[in-house]
Amino acid sequence: MKRLVPPDFVVPMRLETPDFVLRPLLITDVVKDYDAVMTSAAELRNIFARQTRWPEGLTFEDDLIDLGWHHKEFKIRRSFAYTVMAPDESICLGCAYIEPTELAGYDAEAFCWARASHAQLDQPLYQTFKSWLQADWPFTAVAFPGRDLTWEQVETLTP
Repeated sequence: MKRLVPPDFVVPMRLETPDFVLRPLLITDVVKDYDAVMTSAAELRNIFARQTRWPEGLTFEDDLIDLGWHHKEFKIRRSFAYTVMAPDESICLGCAYIEPTELAGYDAEAFCWARASHAQLDQPLYQTFKSWLQADWPFTAVAFPGRDLTWEQVETLTP
């Protein structure tokens, strides 16, 4: 199994800003995560691919399974999912993901989203997340499909 980061890399566990906190996404976040996902369904359909219907049909149990998978992937250093929480952790404001990639010229892919009710945080989250990956992670080039790469560009970079 290929790890996304070197074995000696210390994975950052927290990033704090005045508006939000990024920390590992855990199964215990399922209630807040499910609420954020389901109230942002229309927006999410356009973030991860051009032709996805996700999260349509997602059940609470499905979300719990997804969070368990993200937690396991984090532990084995294959991918990293962070929840984006309000500073007081009262509400999930979105998520941020770092994943392996097959895109030519990139060593990771990253995605992030802010819940619909807090759409004004989308660009600050994206900029903060992107800067964090550049400053504190061991990647040379991180692709942000749907953000700094169009889906058409992604198709041309995929083997």
